[in-house]
Amino acid sequence: MREEKRTNENMIEGRNAVLEAFRSGKTVDKLYVQDGCKDGPVQTILREARKQDTIVQFVGKERLSQLSETGKHQGVIASVASYAYSTVEEMLALAKERGEDPFLILLDNIEDPHNLGAIIRTANLAGAHGVIIPKRRAAGLTAVVAKTSAGALHYTPVAKVTNLVKTMEELKEQGLWFVCADMDGERMYDLNLKGPIGLVIGSEGEGVGRLVRETCDFVASIPMKGQISSLNASVAAGVLAYEIVRQRLG
Repeated sequence: MREEKRTNENMIEGRNAVLEAFRSGKTVDKLYVQDGCKDGPVQTILREARKQDTIVQFVGKERLSQLSETGKHQGVIASVASYAYSTVEEMLALAKERGEDPFLILLDNIEDPHNLGAIIRTANLAGAHGVIIPKRRAAGLTAVVAKTSAGALHYTPVAKVTNLVKTMEELKEQGLWFVCADMDGERMYDLNLKGPIGLVIGSEGEGVGRLVRETCDFVASIPMKGQISSLNASVAAGVLAYEIVRQRLG
């Protein structure tokens, strides 16, 4: 009897099931392996994970049992993307096909799937050609993301990259420039946001990382009049994305 067990749409348990997921070409966002497991089947799974540059997290037996719903994880659980990832090249091709300057949204430290889904929805409505997320410290394309995107995930490409800064530098060579959101930046209304652009959004608490910020060409602030000091990441993405839309239409 085959041992494939799913805790939900995105978690696969059992050694054979996890190995099947890798070999069938599924995108495994993260592999959880019990500390101390060194037998043959687990080593085979780890080799497949290395081939796909999958994030591997070694955890204690108690933590793995918490992740499991079947209790038959056999020392391994894989978190698998519900939707296929795109590539940055495909996003640029989409912009060219539409006869538009590339407009990409890059996310740094966005680990909340609801935020990711909401940003994908905004990206679609604002006409962005894709959303780029880093491999680490980012929500994957889970069922929650798909639901929160309200169907936008079917139409808006999402790419996962190993190094966000390196990707930005490569895109700069192709004519894109980058603006990130931060309270200490220039007012977004005072910036020229036209042309090939990448909008970088960080988490509500930490913002964008230092190296990512240093790679950006401009830092934009959103005018705020209230008593609190920051916007939810998906709301900030929406405000800035539509300032880009406004300037493109002007």
